[in-house]
Amino acid sequence: MFALPHNRPAVMGILNVTPDSFSDGGKHYGLHVAIDAARRMIDEGADLIDVGGESTRPGAEPVEAEEEVRRVLPVVEALAASHIAVSVDTTKPEVARLALGAGAQIINDVSGLRDPRMRSICLNHRCVVCLMHMLGEPRTMQASPRYPRGVVAEVRESLFEAAERVRMDGIDRDHIWVDPGIGFGKTTDHNLSLLRSLGEIVSLGYPVLVGVSRKAFIGRLLRTHEDPLPPDQRLEGTLAVQVLAQSWGAKIIRAHDVQAARRAVDVTAAILGM
Repeated sequence: MFALPHNRPAVMGILNVTPDSFSDGGKHYGLHVAIDAARRMIDEGADLIDVGGESTRPGAEPVEAEEEVRRVLPVVEALAASHIAVSVDTTKPEVARLALGAGAQIINDVSGLRDPRMRSICLNHRCVVCLMHMLGEPRTMQASPRYPRGVVAEVRESLFEAAERVRMDGIDRDHIWVDPGIGFGKTTDHNLSLLRSLGEIVSLGYPVLVGVSRKAFIGRLLRTHEDPLPPDQRLEGTLAVQVLAQSWGAKIIRAHDVQAARRAVDVTAAILGM
């Protein structure tokens, strides 16, 4: 099982083997290109690589399981054979089953393991699971998201219930991470409220993963005139949020720009005396 570092957050490198992800769609689409990119991220300081074969950007259409397996499985096999810790970003039980059989150690499920088949597969493989909060589904999640009782309270409650559900199915507490799902069915104000109150999520007692890398709310905060900054110009804003999330208790930082994130994490850890 993948073990988190004791003295600083883990940096999770993002490897999207898709043609349509919001920031790097198509960039790592192809086996040899993807493997080279993963090895480069490890050299830059990533602790693990999160492989995704289906875009979860707002408005994204679902991909058939067979196609997702075709994209993901050869990459997982190659990285695991090189003793690289691999997470797989999927909501599909069949993809998870094959990826875990090929050597993946973590299932990063944006639907929070709602599918009982996914929970059974993860239990059988004794892998780490990351439970993310998402309002709705990627295709519709940004269509006027609302939280009548407040975004922090509702996200915290949802993550607590998801963690209890997987524990009742037999998954060990030590194998559970949680993710508030920044940008998944949230407005900019929702995202900022969740980040300011990250301690409420940390208080659940599970390692907290924060994924803010290059996200749209950062582009909106850094807008020039009326236009948000594009994804490739959001590095400084991303690092600011990642450092604050670390100081508020995040244990896993999911990043496109691994070298920059690693350096920021390490300096922050030194200042905080972690």
